[in-house]
Amino acid sequence: MALEVLTNDASALTEDDLAEMTAIEGAFDLAFLDGCRESWVLATTARDGGTLHGFTFSTLERIGGTPCVLLGVMSVRRNSKRDTVLKGLMKEAFHRALMAFPDEDVVVGGRFARPDALQALKELDDVIPAPGSRAVGEERAWGRRLAKRFGMDSSYVAEQFMSPKNPEGGFVDFESTKPEKIAAGTKGLFKGVDASSGGVLIAYGWTMAEDLAKLGAR
Repeated sequence: MALEVLTNDASALTEDDLAEMTAIEGAFDLAFLDGCRESWVLATTARDGGTLHGFTFSTLERIGGTPCVLLGVMSVRRNSKRDTVLKGLMKEAFHRALMAFPDEDVVVGGRFARPDALQALKELDDVIPAPGSRAVGEERAWGRRLAKRFGMDSSYVAEQFMSPKNPEGGFVDFESTKPEKIAAGTKGLFKGVDASSGGVLIAYGWTMAEDLAKLGAR
């Protein structure tokens, strides 16, 4: 699979671009994606043979001075190529972070409606929340910071890193080809997350500068 991954300004997307994103039959409709053009700075697309297989809306910014990659919206077509597409989209996110924040440690965070999607963070260190561990102190503080940035601080449950409400509506939309192999502990993180009612888990991880130089290399 020769995947072509490109990033442009989200505001430059056309109606045809948005219609193509809708056509991959993910979780997001045309009206929602139209709003993403204004809500997020970057739009990344992943194509194979000219066919769109996935996209991301994201922003690179600093939260309290710390470099962050905010995965606002991501969707991957449900087919046999999905793992490769997810990897390609994340590699592009790492590359953009490397260009924006060279020689710095970076936090990568997003909203997740199902355990499958946490695969997006598998290249990161110290992913929080984590099965079998209780986050404390600064770990919880980062959850609250991200919840506030995603506009859901009023309903956010810090102990569970989740919110029953997600006003902005975005999340990482990815379904595994092998859901039976998802660890029970990972599934347990989503206890109380009712995706059908808009519930999401906030999760994040770190990449140290030396690791980012490898993850984001081209």
